[in-house]
Amino acid sequence: MKSMNFPDTEVGISFKSQHYGEILKNDLPVGWFELHPENYMNAGGENHQALSEIAENYPLSFHSAGLSLGRAEGPDLAYLERLAQLVKRYEPFQVSDHLAWTSSGGVFFNELLPFPYTSASLNSFCNSVDLVQNRLGRRILVENPSQYAALDEGDMDETVFLNELARRTGCGLLLDLNNVYVCAHNLGFEPKGYLEAIDLSRVDEIHLAGHAEAVWDGRKVLIDDHGSEVCPDVWALFAELLACSGSVPTLIEWDSDLPSLERLLSEAAKAQACIDAVHPKVLAHAIAV
Repeated sequence: MKSMNFPDTEVGISFKSQHYGEILKNDLPVGWFELHPENYMNAGGENHQALSEIAENYPLSFHSAGLSLGRAEGPDLAYLERLAQLVKRYEPFQVSDHLAWTSSGGVFFNELLPFPYTSASLNSFCNSVDLVQNRLGRRILVENPSQYAALDEGDMDETVFLNELARRTGCGLLLDLNNVYVCAHNLGFEPKGYLEAIDLSRVDEIHLAGHAEAVWDGRKVLIDDHGSEVCPDVWALFAELLACSGSVPTLIEWDSDLPSLERLLSEAAKAQACIDAVHPKVLAHAIAV
């Protein structure tokens, strides 16, 4: 399968149409942009004109939400064909989707829906990932989800499921640390234990995002809304992860209540500072020389 090179700078930001003009006019201190390919599956128009210009100067990562890898009937083949054409057109260095399902029987949901972690669902998910990777001619990444209530039907932990998925299919993992933190609060486990259990050698991208709080059935629930700055506890998890791993492409994911580009870049600078504190570039340069 085709292997794509990672960008030189580790931290990227979400690519939003509101920032097109500023991005095109400036040489930004950011390594790459991640976008949702669903927004670019038309043949042309202003979106593609701007994206083509930006792709000349920055690496791109495609973060999909439409393959529906977790559904019983397999991935959405029509969506996969449109994604394959977009991947061929822009050659992103990374393609990812979620440990979830989003459609079934021709009905599409605006949610990343969970499913029980069982041997049967693992076999089905592996088959879906194999099909997608063979069609795209490259490995993909699968992201750990946010959850708000436990599913009783599963017979394995999420980390076991993801580790086995990566081992069997050769896919990579996209580790969303905010999702880990949200799930740890909502489901009652220690986020550090999750990091200890996941196979870090398979992690090829990290997401950092903000979350909101809500009250559900009399208890506080954290909602993964990508609508605010990264919280201090998630920054702490990021520092712990970096201490145990090498430098990994890291995204500041901000999709709702979108801030200014300057504020996004400020969050990206924090992430880069965390990486440089553990894996200084000067050392890497010295070793290379």
